[in-house]
Formats: sequence, structure tokens, C-alpha cells
Amino acid sequence: MRASELISAIQSGKMDESLKRVYVTDDAVNYQRERYIRTAKNFINMFGDERDVMAVSAPGRTEVCGNHTDHNNGKVLAASINLDAIAICAKRDDSVICEKSEGHSVNNVDISDLTAKESDYGKSSSMVKGVVARLNDLGYSVGGFDACTTSDVMGGSGLSSSAAFEVLIGNIISYLYNDGNIDAVTIAKASQYSENVFFGKPSGLLDQMASSVGTFVTIDFKDLKEPVIKKVDYDFSKSGYSLCIVDTHGNHSDLTDDYAAVRSEMEAVAAAMGKKVLREIEKEDFIKAIPELTKKVNDRAILRADHFYNENIRVEKAVSALEKGDFDAFKEVITSSGYSSYLYNQNVFTPHNPTEQKLSLALCISQELLEGRGAWRVHGGGFAGTIQAFVPNDMLDTYKTEMDAVFGEGSCHVLIIRPVGGTRVM
Repeated sequence: MRASELISAIQSGKMDESLKRVYVTDDAVNYQRERYIRTAKNFINMFGDERDVMAVSAPGRTEVCGNHTDHNNGKVLAASINLDAIAICAKRDDSVICEKSEGHSVNNVDISDLTAKESDYGKSSSMVKGVVARLNDLGYSVGGFDACTTSDVMGGSGLSSSAAFEVLIGNIISYLYNDGNIDAVTIAKASQYSENVFFGKPSGLLDQMASSVGTFVTIDFKDLKEPVIKKVDYDFSKSGYSLCIVDTHGNHSDLTDDYAAVRSEMEAVAAAMGKKVLREIEKEDFIKAIPELTKKVNDRAILRADHFYNENIRVEKAVSALEKGDFDAFKEVITSSGYSSYLYNQNVFTPHNPTEQKLSLALCISQELLEGRGAWRVHGGGFAGTIQAFVPNDMLDTYKTEMDAVFGEGSCHVLIIRPVGGTRVM
């Protein structure tokens, strides 16, 4: 199907069922029709209308439970969301990938050379090359392609726009050159490899795995080489709740040391007990060691270690609640996770600027509005950025209005837990 034919099919409603499989609601389908048509037109304008094209999508993700646990080989619960990166793409006959993201310059990548170069760190083109390089190393077929892409995953929101882009590239290679047979876990690992080795960012596997696998997914990082990944069978659309991500527009500058301190302090506790990471130590042994630890590490490090152990338990409880369909129990776990992040992990505001506490304010207002009915917690790395809330649908308008009034129009984003990860859409 050529891009012009795809546009006609979308306009006529023939693609509505395919869109609804991914985006769930009628309102979302209406929004996506225009978005896919616009992207297909961009493809025609840039690459012509002579070849067959396909539409591919990869979602952003939200961390649901497991705040700051993955870097010490802990457990997490995450979910894919309806915000995503999409591509209209077609094969080329050479070894060049030409990718044009809406609002950005063109990435031209020659995959005849798949070596990582430090001079390319931080460039989106290096993400493209890295995913292709890893899939090639694993024995999959790779080749050139043209693609017009666009993403509505907000950068800096903790929703993992970079992971969505990497997983998108992996799915393009899978569907164009491997009949869609590259499994989601392999694509996620290739995406993480790309970010670490080619892009130069030492990220964990959580973001890429949640994007690639889709819906609720729990990951146990005890063995980093072979993390245990499980989809969680729960239909969020029937819960009676909406997922809200509130962007507090806090200052993200100079937070690198704050993020690094969470990991380094947890690892300092582990080192004081003769291990590399906290997951190598049982919780009971950590508790018994606290009197001695107070002589070896700072108090905050001990508090953060305690958060790590109990957060792993909360992940297990949240997964169990979802599998049993007990959303009230799930909400209790999520709110408890938020309190622990605030009190013990202490990643809700930076101690370097204690008078600016936009995340704290958002959590405070959320508690005033949702206590007894919803759930709320810091989202992602913390210190600035976003909070997460599960809001009863009958309170959604009120919650959104109140949060937008404080943090600015459009600050409260109402999301859907998406039922599929990276996929061919049409």
C-alpha cells in the first residue's frame, strides 16, 4: 500500500479497527487519524509515493512502582502509555537509513559502517545506528529504509521519549526485514545497547523493556544479563480510573549529582556489607546491620537502602493486586510507594534548593483532592519534573482543572495504559 492509499484508507475509516487495537478509545482514534495522515503526507513530500509503506508505533512508558530500584538490581512495575513515536516507512535498496522526525533535522545513517564512535555520543543518529548494529550482531536481517516519524512523548517528562524512539527503530527493522519476528525482549535489549554503547548514556533496561513489551510489565533485575520479565494481565480501561502525569515545570538544571547520589548511597551501604549492590543482601541482614552501618555510611544512605528493600516488596504487592483485579489494594501500594520516595528515598526536591518544591506541592494538592479515593506518587527520577496520579473518572475534570490552575494550562496529561508495546499498526 502506497502512502497516498494509506491516507485514503485512514480517511475512509478502514483503519479504525487497527488504530483502536493500539489506542483503545474512540477519541484517541480520532486524534490518531489526523496524526498518521499528517505523517504519511510528510513521507510523500520527502520521499515520494512510489513504494509500499507501513506504519509502526512504539509507546512511551510510565513507572508505576519501583522508584529507584533498578540500578541496584531491584524490581519494577511499569506500563506502556498511549503517547508514542510513530513512523511511516519503506525499504530502500541501499545501506542508508534516512529518518526525518517532525520538527527536527534529517538523520542520514550509512549502516555499511556499524561501529560506535565517541564523537557521535548524544546524537539521535547514533541511536538509529546502535539498534541496527546490535540486531545485525544477533544475526537478524538489516537494511536501509526511509522513514518520517513523529512523537508526542514529552521530552523531560519521565515518559522515556528516547526509549520509544529506539524501540521504534527496532520494530521498523523487524517488520521491514524480518517479517515482524524479532521478539519484544530482543528489541528492548538492542535499544538499551544502542543507548549505552552508541549514544553514550548509561541507562538501565526498564524504559526500553516497558516500551517494547507493552501494557503492565514487571521486571526483576536480580540477574542483569537475564532479567525476569512478565506481562501483568490487567485491563486498565475497566478500572474506572484515569492515569494522570502532572508536569510541575520545575527546574531540571544541576540535578545530576542528586540522581547520582541515590545510586551511590545505596551502593555505599552494600559496600559496607561487602557487596556491590543491595540486591545481593537480604533485607533481614540489612536491618540487623543498621547499628554498625551508622558508623560507616551517612543516615540518608541507610534510609534510601530501606526504601529499596520495601519498594521491592511493594512491587510484588502491586503486581498481585492487579492480577487479582483488586484496584483498591493497588492504589494503597502506589500511595505507599510515594510516601517512601518522599520520606526515605528523598527524591522529591533537591537539598541544594530546598525552597523550590513543586513536586511536593503537586503531591500535597493531590492528597487534598484524592485522599480516600485515588493514588499519587513522584514519577521517575524525581527532584523535579512530574508526579503520577490514579484519578477516579468522576473526579478527572476537577483534578485536571485544579492541577492546571496551579502549574499552568496543559500541565496535567491524562493518559491511557496502552495494551500493546512496539508494533506494526497498519
